[in-house]
Amino acid sequence: MRRQSRLPAAGAAMAALLLAGCGAGSARITVTGNVAHRPSAAQLVAAAQAADLAAAAPLLSTLSVRQLAGQRIIYGYSGLTPPAQLLTLIRQGDVGGVIFFGSNFRSRPQFTAAVRLLEKANASTSNPARAYPLLLMTDQEGGLVRRLPGAPVRSEKAIGSIRPISAAITAARQAGGGAAQNLRSFGLNVNLAPVLDVFHTAGDFDDQFQRSYSMSASVVSALGAPFVRAQQGGKVAATAKHFPGLGRAGRGQNTDNGPVKISASKAALQSVDEAPYAGVIKAGVKLVMVSWAVYPNLGSTRPAGLSPVIVQGQLRDRLGFAGVTITDSIAAGALRAFGSTGTRALKAAQAGMDLILVASLPVGSGVDCLNALAHGYSDGVLNKTTFKTAVAQILALRKSLPT
Repeated sequence: MRRQSRLPAAGAAMAALLLAGCGAGSARITVTGNVAHRPSAAQLVAAAQAADLAAAAPLLSTLSVRQLAGQRIIYGYSGLTPPAQLLTLIRQGDVGGVIFFGSNFRSRPQFTAAVRLLEKANASTSNPARAYPLLLMTDQEGGLVRRLPGAPVRSEKAIGSIRPISAAITAARQAGGGAAQNLRSFGLNVNLAPVLDVFHTAGDFDDQFQRSYSMSASVVSALGAPFVRAQQGGKVAATAKHFPGLGRAGRGQNTDNGPVKISASKAALQSVDEAPYAGVIKAGVKLVMVSWAVYPNLGSTRPAGLSPVIVQGQLRDRLGFAGVTITDSIAAGALRAFGSTGTRALKAAQAGMDLILVASLPVGSGVDCLNALAHGYSDGVLNKTTFKTAVAQILALRKSLPT
């Protein structure tokens, strides 16, 4: 089995030098002789990751291998009440977070009671990570894709159609702020939004559900960042998706159902599809979801979320994203050729994905993913330092969110 590659070489000393006196996203310039040196994106990412690892070291040293693996799993459940198995896993410290869908909602009192059950389990004295709130998330994009009632009401397409662009920017900012206020009122702290796909033709995969701001990368870039800033200013972490872009997928091309190949050139993908991510990374977006489509001209025949060439090479090293990566649903039809859910989770971790989204699968499937990661850690298939770095980044995200 292929072993996981290490992050870019930048040791703790380099990390300390790069981060001293500056934020992880800034580019401190050092001078050797008469030559100025600006840290590369890869060096800045490594520095930020090293800082997270150092900050989390006391807690990491207390976590069992199973608990380390559990921090990387986002569970889902069916019905209106969290099942006993999930609550037990949370009390044991084996859960990073929970995702909610429309099927989990009947009324505000019912839903907030369910959230309180999860929070109470997380506060158990048997959970060594009890001081860190669970990542409680949903897809509240706006328009047709809203799992809970309320803001944002406008779709991304509706916002992107507003002119002048300054008015659209205001609307995007209002949508992000409204999403944060709404989700916080339900007790949630992560939104799997905004969608940064640049749609390609009318009625295609994104456009049919009004999930894309525009066919113009510059418009998507202009609107994604204010949504992110406003939402995160409201204490709800934002998730940019679906990297490196699903905007070229046709109407019937859905990775939930089966394989999707995006055959655009590397130049087109980098200049158009990936372009909006630069702005949201600069705005401090906390998570990026990587798609399950295949992008052969980026140098990989695997779905993006299983490809270190894309996760590490494009997102981390080229664009400098130092936050938390999250998969799309591990149950996706696009992954049928890649084994069981546990095997898929292992391959995603090898590629550099931090969080594994089990989504609507039964809780037992999340346990399968947890077990696969734990075994991968113990038998050396997953690099232990890289594994702990991923957990440290997740813990840093959780610590940054309100309880």
